Amino acid sequence: MADNQLLPGYLIVGADELKRSTAVDRMKARLEKTGMADFNIDERDLSKDAPVDDVIASLNTLPMGTDFRLVILLNCDRLPKAVSEPLVDYFKNPSPTTVCLVVAEKLAKNTRLYKAMAKLGAKAVVDCAPKKAWELPRQVVSMAGAHGKTMDMEAAEELVSRAGENTRLLDNEVKRLAQQVAGAVITREDVERLVVRTAEAKPWPLLDAVSARDMRRALENLRLQPDKSEVLLYTLLVGRIRQLVVAKALDVRGQSGELAKTLGVQQWQIKNHAAWARRWKMSELTDALRSAVDVELAVKGSRDSRLALQLWVIGMLTRVERRAS
Repeated sequence: MADNQLLPGYLIVGADELKRSTAVDRMKARLEKTGMADFNIDERDLSKDAPVDDVIASLNTLPMGTDFRLVILLNCDRLPKAVSEPLVDYFKNPSPTTVCLVVAEKLAKNTRLYKAMAKLGAKAVVDCAPKKAWELPRQVVSMAGAHGKTMDMEAAEELVSRAGENTRLLDNEVKRLAQQVAGAVITREDVERLVVRTAEAKPWPLLDAVSARDMRRALENLRLQPDKSEVLLYTLLVGRIRQLVVAKALDVRGQSGELAKTLGVQQWQIKNHAAWARRWKMSELTDALRSAVDVELAVKGSRDSRLALQLWVIGMLTRVERRAS
């Protein structure tokens, strides 16, 4: 969509709401530069009753005072055949002076509308698939830059943990933080102070806090975990400790680069493991695994399973802190 030569149509598709709205806003801004946007933008929500004849007529209307007219068709995920087929026919011979944005959260590649849009050109399909969860903090850091602030990865990870993975909501939170934080840098403390947790806590921040020997964050994240998740949390924590044992052994031998291959995981999944492992003695990790045997019985067979898990986490991290002091 950045090329000077515009296509007659673009399919903006994907679950990332912020990406979709950004793509639409970019095209609107292009038309607004002409000063004639009010006369040349027609935006319609096709999830509501929209006479398809009116839509086709709008697509074939000539622009007023500018080179092109913009027609935006929202919510095109599940169009009835009576609406989608006239659009498919239109894109076989589209108006050369209209740009049509077909916007959908999901649209299968085998649908006639998707195929018709894809034939318009190599860049006709604008992929707005969401980033993977592990990629979001880096995107949040970029959002902060766009709002005139700096944010480190710890602050970004905390924001994702609290606000969830909806990129539009994340951008709104970053914008609000940028307005409320006086300094140039948004810190994790700022996020903890100003952002109310609305997303259900996931186990990964707990695992990372334990790995990093951060007692406060570990206990906070443990407290936020859903009820009756103790067995899952126990299993994940044991798995993480075993990974740190392997990371520690490889690090001692100068073979940290082999960790992903040894564990059979992707590099991004263990990007901090070597650094975390250096914060532990091997004896501390093996002690944690030995104590896990008793914890398993308590977690699976006791009404105080959350307390048992909490005491195990405290015990692991307290031993580390005492020996390190």
